[in-house]
Parts: sequence; C-alpha cells; structure tokens
Amino acid sequence: MEPLPVGRQLVLPADELRAEFALSGGPGGQNVNKRATAVTLRFSVRDSRALDEDQRARLLERLGGRLTRAGELVVRSTRHREQRRNLVDARARLAALGADALA
Repeated sequence: MEPLPVGRQLVLPADELRAEFALSGGPGGQNVNKRATAVTLRFSVRDSRALDEDQRARLLERLGGRLTRAGELVVRSTRHREQRRNLVDARARLAALGADALA
C-alpha cells in the first residue's frame, strides 16, 4: 500500500494504514461469496506518528462519532465488485474525511 495524501500538509504513511478484505454480500454474479472484495480500511488517529498534536486533537474532536474506542477511523467500501476499486474508494473516502476534519 502507498502513503495517503490528506490535504496539502499531511501524508499518512503506508505502514499506518491497515486494509482488511472480506466477502461482500449482495448481487455479484457467479463470484459473489467466493471472492473477498469488500474492503475495511483503518487508521489510528490516536497512535499516528504522522500527526502533530494540533492535528490529532482536531481529528479526535471532529471525527469523534466515527472513531472506535481505540481511536481508529474505519472506512468500509463495498460499492464495487473488484477489491482494488473498493480499496481506491476507501482510501479516497478516508482522505476526504481527514481533510474535511482538518479544514
């Protein structure tokens, strides 16, 4: 996985992003329930080395309702039938959430 740019001033390191893949429900033709196409992308706001204290406080405050108890921002994508497209979608959504919260 590659680093994830979030706005102009922040790039999340690849080793701080964790992707998990699972079976995706719903219509999908003959590959449904056979291929792990759903993507769950996790980023730990609380433990990130990439954030300064101001950024961390702002993300924790503004994304509080979306964070797990452990301080992770979790984005799930099942929009597409392909794992790669769902990963791209999840990364884009995580970046947009972070950029909006930091704005």
